[in-house]
Amino acid sequence: MTQTKKERIIRIALGLLLVFLALNAFGGGYYAMAGAEGVPLEWLEGSPFTSYFIPGMFLFGAIGGLSTIAAIAVFGRWRVGRLLSLLTAMVVIIWLLVQIIIIGYVSWMQPTTFALAIVILILGYRILK
Repeated sequence: MTQTKKERIIRIALGLLLVFLALNAFGGGYYAMAGAEGVPLEWLEGSPFTSYFIPGMFLFGAIGGLSTIAAIAVFGRWRVGRLLSLLTAMVVIIWLLVQIIIIGYVSWMQPTTFALAIVILILGYRILK
């Protein structure tokens, strides 16, 4: 099946955004698992966590891993690319909502990452349509 120029642009943009999201999740996840120096532990009060290790592991593994797999699927033009892109965006949105419920609004990264997830949702919906 041939790809139109518009489909190609959407696929490339979506793949690049997923790669960016993956790199961000790997970096943030590693930082959290390494102790999140400079991030107050008080933010975790009332949560089931006593350190940032478990949330960091989820960020690194689930979000970073899923974003990477989705990017590979999108660039590889796999049929499952659309589903993985939409799933990735939904996981990120849920992650952010839970994070804000637990620690509140603490960084410009929260709304920025939320906006990124919305763009991924839109592009993921448009791909292979």
